[in-house]
Amino acid sequence: MSDTATRSLGDEVAAPAASASPGRRRRPVALLLGLVAVVVLLLLPFYVESFWLQVGFGVCGAAVGAIGLNLLVGTTGQLSLAHAFFLAVGASAYAFVSGDPGGTATKVGGLGLSPVIGMVAGVLLAGLAGVLFSPIAARLRGIYLGVASLGLVFVGQHLLNTLTYVTGGFNGRTTPPFALPGFSFTSSDPDLFVAGVPFGEAEREWYLGLVLLAAAWWFAHNLLRSRPGRALQTLRDSETAAAVMGVNVQGYKARVFLVSSMYAGLSGVLFALSVGLVSPESFTLDLSVLFLAMIVLGGLGSVGGAVAGAVFVQALPRVFERYADTLPFLSAPGQGGLNAAQGARILFGLAIILVVLFQPAGLAGLARGRTGRRRRTPTTTTTGTTTSTTASTTAPSGTSTAPAQGSTT
Repeated sequence: MSDTATRSLGDEVAAPAASASPGRRRRPVALLLGLVAVVVLLLLPFYVESFWLQVGFGVCGAAVGAIGLNLLVGTTGQLSLAHAFFLAVGASAYAFVSGDPGGTATKVGGLGLSPVIGMVAGVLLAGLAGVLFSPIAARLRGIYLGVASLGLVFVGQHLLNTLTYVTGGFNGRTTPPFALPGFSFTSSDPDLFVAGVPFGEAEREWYLGLVLLAAAWWFAHNLLRSRPGRALQTLRDSETAAAVMGVNVQGYKARVFLVSSMYAGLSGVLFALSVGLVSPESFTLDLSVLFLAMIVLGGLGSVGGAVAGAVFVQALPRVFERYADTLPFLSAPGQGGLNAAQGARILFGLAIILVVLFQPAGLAGLARGRTGRRRRTPTTTTTGTTTSTTASTTAPSGTSTAPAQGSTT
């Protein structure tokens, strides 16, 4: 074989390794960036004021619920508008199980159990509600499932207003603070100082939200990489194809509804802790629509996209409210004009329209867009008069490839 052919073959063999090396080089960079992000999040209570920590805790709760909804809508393709109902179940269960017994005088009762038990009860009861609805969810799809799930929101509103002993009725009930044995997530009990910085309620809840969000992220990430996760994605693409491949369509649809409901239950507990009140007006259809906006903006089927969408949707109204006096298009509360909530919703609407038109993959698609373009670019190697691509090394077995032009055997 001539030197030209030998060099051509060597270039063809080396091309895949060269194209794979940037991916290997990016892994340490991604790990380093992730480590830096974790360190920054852990150190935030030492440098920012309580307002931003409270906003961050609310974002953590919303992100947990968005991840759960994304597993159902983005990964499995099952439209649901009932997320507000499952959040209400989790929040109300936590408030009742951990609340103090009020007796008949206050008309609002409680079991007085540990807040940890209350949180677990909120997650499990929301999952139970999802299991009870799952037979319906397993037999419906598309707009029909969306309309059926919408009925749960109306049922939830009725229960929140009428079960006064459990929910507090129209006026709602206060949320008992979260606590571990010997440690309360309040401003005291015990008094805590770290490096001279007082750790009050905002600082403690910040770390609580980070831990629970990390656990929710880890579970969803591993679920999507597992065999059930691949089955759910196949189910989203085509139920018929999934059934032919041996996927239990109704069974998987019921299970993912269970998992999504449990995520919503935990999100409801964190929502109740961040707001401090469980009231019917907090769990209307608007809340379900906001969660859909989170996953559409972040990117359907992406765990990281769900978190990014939650940051955008949950934090923006609070930021607008804080800087309403300085932003030219907003007015302070009580002064009329466009308030913070209205301005945020207008921005949500414009963002959703732009995402649907120009980037259906959402913020997650923007993050991986450049990497995807690089991967789609073929690697071309030119040696003298010989031009070869990496595709030539992937010819099926049993086929012969013509020698490069100008080579001699």
